[in-house]
Amino acid sequence: MHIPFLDNWRRRNAAAERAEEGLAAAFRDDPDGVAELLSECELLRSQAAAAGLELDDSPASLAALDQLLPRWRDDPEMLPWLGNDAGLYLGTVVVRTVPGAAWHVWPGGSPVVRLASGRDIPVVEAGLDWAVQGAPELSQVYAEASET
Repeated sequence: MHIPFLDNWRRRNAAAERAEEGLAAAFRDDPDGVAELLSECELLRSQAAAAGLELDDSPASLAALDQLLPRWRDDPEMLPWLGNDAGLYLGTVVVRTVPGAAWHVWPGGSPVVRLASGRDIPVVEAGLDWAVQGAPELSQVYAEASET
């Protein structure tokens, strides 16, 4: 039996599976290169620089970001992009400063940070929550990650 909407669904799912495998394969093949790409966070870095803050990949820079006046909330189109960058920046700081922390890919293709304890931190989700609602603070997420 031929059901047209199922064909479309199958094509979309196959494309999503290929994209997920592509990111997972990139992590396996070149984890340092992927970590470097994830750490770019150009939009967040430019917004911080415009506010006079240089992001140096340190835990102190997360606390400084938490103190910025959230002018980006006035632009709903920017929110998801800035939140994504904030999450990737948070992950970058955790990976670079918390022993045993490393990037990992969840099913579905979302990058997360896996701690030495095995706990996964969905940093992109945390960044989006921070950009939209202001909570949890990035420094708070970092503090919890560095304790485990």
